[in-house]
Amino acid sequence: MTDTTQFSQTVHKWMDTFMHRSMGGWARYIKASGLSMPQFFILMHLRHHNQCGISDISERMETTSAAASQLVDKLAQSGLLVRVEDPNDRRAKQISLSPEGEKLIEQGIEERYRWMEQLAKNLGDEERQKVTEALDVLNAAAKKLESADLE
Repeated sequence: MTDTTQFSQTVHKWMDTFMHRSMGGWARYIKASGLSMPQFFILMHLRHHNQCGISDISERMETTSAAASQLVDKLAQSGLLVRVEDPNDRRAKQISLSPEGEKLIEQGIEERYRWMEQLAKNLGDEERQKVTEALDVLNAAAKKLESADLE
């Protein structure tokens, strides 16, 4: 039986390793794609929200609408997103990922987690089973915390 300090230290060490490897994969992919971090942020935001306006982007990035608009223009010119007229305000535009933008993001996600496949190959069947069970327990506990936070 482990105490909470040992548990926390072990989880912190794993989180540090995971974030280092995962974010390293992202950074390499973003650099290779020729995009800036703010441009990639916009694409990821659109992946999670499907469609939004320039004002949503500027608020989320804490920047001016003009700066957000310039980033969106470059992404649209690259064919990574599309703009359509907002049905509620014909003066405004809604933006969403193009098929090319969706493909770029999916490839980035695959690259981000590629190292996990290598890690899994270095574990035996029994070890993979133990890790899977432990992570299932952590995911369930995290879900309970999220539910409690919403109450």
